[in-house]
Amino acid sequence: MKPRVAIRRRVVHSDRVNLPNAITFSRLVLTGIFVAGAMFDNAVGHWIALVSFVIAAISDFLDGYLARKLGLVTPMGKLMDPLADKVLVCSAFVYLSAEGLCPVWVTVLILAREFLVTGLRQIALEAGQVLAADRLGKWKTGLQLTFCITCLVWFAFQPLDPANPLVWLFQYLSSPEGWLQPISLWLALGLTLLSGWNYVWESRDLLRGT
Repeated sequence: MKPRVAIRRRVVHSDRVNLPNAITFSRLVLTGIFVAGAMFDNAVGHWIALVSFVIAAISDFLDGYLARKLGLVTPMGKLMDPLADKVLVCSAFVYLSAEGLCPVWVTVLILAREFLVTGLRQIALEAGQVLAADRLGKWKTGLQLTFCITCLVWFAFQPLDPANPLVWLFQYLSSPEGWLQPISLWLALGLTLLSGWNYVWESRDLLRGT
């Protein structure tokens, strides 16, 4: 009887929504808040979009760190973490393309890469294999988030008085005419394409068998 009790406890514990998973789910909620704020084309909406997106971006790194640190890596977390990342980033790029800060073709390539990787992972799963995460993926995500945050900072700080040194600094760093926006965008695009190619190359044997 005792071994059965121990097994039951272990199963119940694995089914709980732990802290890292809760943070991952909160990122989906924050994405909804970001989209709602972005829909209001005014100062309040811009600040809501900026704050919610920054918190969501921080949670992207926090949930994975806590899951590894606390030994709470679960199948649910492995599924929901990249999904929440994709929803957040894709929502932001669609919005920024609509606002004219990101070329539409760049957003299309970024979305296509995400759909491609999701499809390859599904093919690998059906073949009983695990498609390992590409090391460039985190750098790619970091640069994508940097570009998105820079654009959102521009929307929030653009209407403010540049006589304030701090406001001027944020306006200078986030300006579309500056260096941070274009550099982060083109680096993010380059890593997006390169990491996508890496996934295709690693999956070449699976694709030959389909």
